[in-house]
Amino acid sequence: MIAYPLSPTPEFGRDDKEPVQWAISGGQIGYAEALAAMEARVAAIAAGEAPELVWLLEHPPLYTAGVSAKAADLLAPDRFPVFAAGRGGQYTYHGPGQRVAYVMLDLKARRRDVRAFVTALETWIIGALEVFNVQGLIRPDRVGVWVEQKTPAIDGPGTIAREDKIAAIGVKIRRWVSLHGVSLNVEPDLSHFDGIVPCGIRQHGVTSLVDLGLPVSMDEADEALRSSFRKVFGPVVDADPPQMTPT
Repeated sequence: MIAYPLSPTPEFGRDDKEPVQWAISGGQIGYAEALAAMEARVAAIAAGEAPELVWLLEHPPLYTAGVSAKAADLLAPDRFPVFAAGRGGQYTYHGPGQRVAYVMLDLKARRRDVRAFVTALETWIIGALEVFNVQGLIRPDRVGVWVEQKTPAIDGPGTIAREDKIAAIGVKIRRWVSLHGVSLNVEPDLSHFDGIVPCGIRQHGVTSLVDLGLPVSMDEADEALRSSFRKVFGPVVDADPPQMTPT
């Protein structure tokens, strides 16, 4: 199997060069509160009342179910809270040590092409991984960004190559504004993924930057994400996170 051939960095910027607001929340943000804040911001963007936003945060341990989630893929339903996400895809895990980036972009001001948008998200993550000399891979039959790892063969000399997911992608488009986004495994507890079949894929595992032997901090991951985002989507400007209402 080969990776998708990636063309040069896709141009998914705005013609008017309007910067995207870039906000980072500290601590752990509840999922229901974050979802409500994201939906309110997307409605404001669609109405022309707010600028685009990328919101970086961490959640407490939880599982989310996309619109294609299968009940059989929730292996431990009582382990962590489970939320219906409304995004594309199946089950995924969020928790401490994982950088979640909610991407709220106005595709009317960019390109009304959902496939090209997803490709741009993939390219963004791959560019961030390159900062740490990690080669991210895209597979035509598997959503997300993957890395190849080699492990010693059990029954003889040599190594066995396997591919593990390091970043998940799940989006929804409402009135041509994007919701949800990407999650990059920096240093999560990988055993927490055992309660689900991540994205419905049983033949492959998950990994993280620290699991790959790279002592990357969240701040370093954030800077890599920011630098790569600018190359794909255009300029950013620092902003405060959205205000949240307890649910």
